[in-house]
Formats: sequence, structure tokens, C-alpha cells
Amino acid sequence: MPFLANSRTLQIEWGHCDPAGIVFYPRYFEMFDASTTALFQRALGMTKYQFLRHYGFAGYPMVDTRSRFLIPTRFGDQVVIETAVTELKRSSFQVLHRLMKDGELAVEGFETRVWVAYDPADPGRIKSQPIPPEVVARLSPA
Repeated sequence: MPFLANSRTLQIEWGHCDPAGIVFYPRYFEMFDASTTALFQRALGMTKYQFLRHYGFAGYPMVDTRSRFLIPTRFGDQVVIETAVTELKRSSFQVLHRLMKDGELAVEGFETRVWVAYDPADPGRIKSQPIPPEVVARLSPA
């Protein structure tokens, strides 16, 4: 079942790169994190700050991630990151990122995230909570 997807274009900057001008691999995880937020902003029609307050939750931390690196990207390259939710569960969800360079798959990223709120019994801790039905509906196919 296809879920909502989002696409964003960005140019690789010098700060993304190692001294050889090739993207330093942790920077892809930064790009993917921003892409997940862009997807939610599109789905919910509000900024991350607004939807954190609106739904009264603490965020969607990463609990598992991995990537496949197929083609290097370099300083000055223009890339497109396609992001989609691939699975929604009660409180967790899977996200797939496909970073394209010149129409070819360069990097693939996989995330598992959990919708969390502050624990009422211990406000210094977080705990999972069900993803609100409205959020599920906005991420799901029409």
C-alpha cells in the first residue's frame, strides 16, 4: 500500500564533504532526518514546531537506521531525495529515502521511528504512544 511521499532537491555543500570533496557518510543521515521532517510538514500542513505543539508529543526519535551507498556524491552535485513512509504501526513507522544523482540511485536510507510523548509518571523520560488517527490518515493513501 503506497503512502505519502515527498521529494526535495538540494545541492551538496562543502560542509557535507570530507577533504576529498566526497560526502562524508554521516551527513546523509542529516539529510534524511531533514527529509523526514519535510514529509511530515507536507502531510500535516504545519511546521515541525507547530505539529509538536498541536499533537502534544515529544517527537519521533530514530530507533533503527541503515543505508546503502551506491554512487558517491560530491561537492556541487545537485541531488533529489525522495522520501516515503513505507509502513505505519501503532506507534512506530518505517521511512525510505532514495537519494538520486543524475537520475540514478546513489544512496538508499532506511529508518524506523517511534512517535513519543513525555512520560506523565516521569517527565524526564519519553515513551511511545499511538500515532494519532489524523496523522495516519494524512500519511496514508486517499
